[in-house]
Amino acid sequence: MPIRPDTVASTVLLALLTSLAALSTDIYLPSLPSIAGALETSAAEVQLTLSLFMVGFALGQVVYGPLSDRYGRKPVLLAGLAIYVAASAACAMATSIELLIVGRFVQAIGACAPMVIGRAIVRDFYAGPRAGLELARMGAIMGFVPAVAPVLGAALETVFGWRANFGFMLVYGLAASAWVLAGLPETLARRAPDVPSPLTILRIFGGILRNGGFRGYLGILVATFAGMFAWISGSSFVLQGLYGFSQFAFGVAFSIGVVGYIVGTVLATRLNPKVGIDITVGLGTAASATGGLAMLGIVLAGAAEPALLVAAMVVYMLGFGLSFPSAVAGALIPFPDRAGAASSLVGFSQMTFAAAVGVWVGHSLGSTPLPMAATIAAAGIAAAVLWVTTRADRLAEREHG
Repeated sequence: MPIRPDTVASTVLLALLTSLAALSTDIYLPSLPSIAGALETSAAEVQLTLSLFMVGFALGQVVYGPLSDRYGRKPVLLAGLAIYVAASAACAMATSIELLIVGRFVQAIGACAPMVIGRAIVRDFYAGPRAGLELARMGAIMGFVPAVAPVLGAALETVFGWRANFGFMLVYGLAASAWVLAGLPETLARRAPDVPSPLTILRIFGGILRNGGFRGYLGILVATFAGMFAWISGSSFVLQGLYGFSQFAFGVAFSIGVVGYIVGTVLATRLNPKVGIDITVGLGTAASATGGLAMLGIVLAGAAEPALLVAAMVVYMLGFGLSFPSAVAGALIPFPDRAGAASSLVGFSQMTFAAAVGVWVGHSLGSTPLPMAATIAAAGIAAAVLWVTTRADRLAEREHG
């Protein structure tokens, strides 16, 4: 039976689809040091399996949104999932770090389809604060994926080896494809008239970027996601390499950090109907800035105990859970007829910057967590400053709308 708006089934399906990228990064984080040893390579090269995943994720999002605006959500989504499944199989069989990097790049091109199109489907179903509420509910469900994935990945590696993580991704992709094929109706009410081409996509993106409210929310999204990705990129090497955590202990520590995100998304579902999207985003950026500054202060004070670093990240992630779903909704609301393209531009921007942050963290980490902590603090501060400095534009666009 096809799923319908305002049902638990629709929320769960969209959450599971949009969490595919989180699963694809978080489940194998405990295995990064093991992969370096098994494939006889360096930590920096293994880090490229994350950073190049972000590059592929960014590039793929450029096309999926406009394609889904033109040809419909469901067929484009299924095509992306097929790419993801095939690339997951290739990663599981990779015999060198080069093949794994290429496999991850292609995997990302498939994985970004559910993220872009899932957000666009939310905009097809809902408008205004209701869209923000739905994204926050999805975020609360999605939060369990990065909470469980590292522990699951550590268990899979312990029993079967690191390749089992990619086998699990393959099975997840197949299951998602089956549910979409059987239960997801076409949600696009009116198809875009223009056939996507490079020039058409650039023209569409240019029009979206002329919206001051969109630019404000986009900057906040890029900044907060960069801080979160700095933690994803560096935490396994810091906690396992510098502090001697086992794969399982790291998985537990990473999952504790994700608890903050889950709490933040739950709070967002309560705050959005009462204070609105923009205030919810502002509270989130303040919390992320506080958590980032706390982590930096802990490191600079020479008190960089693992428990304190994780506690500071819990605060950052609480803010991320508050701000991120609401900021996505705020960015997409002005574009009911171009929700796919707007979602693509959001994803492309945040992933491109995150890839650069991942490369920086991977190459700068040494015998101290300072580069990671400084990056997270800078991201949180930037998001809070952007919320203040772009608020007039965001409110003006809302009044105009």
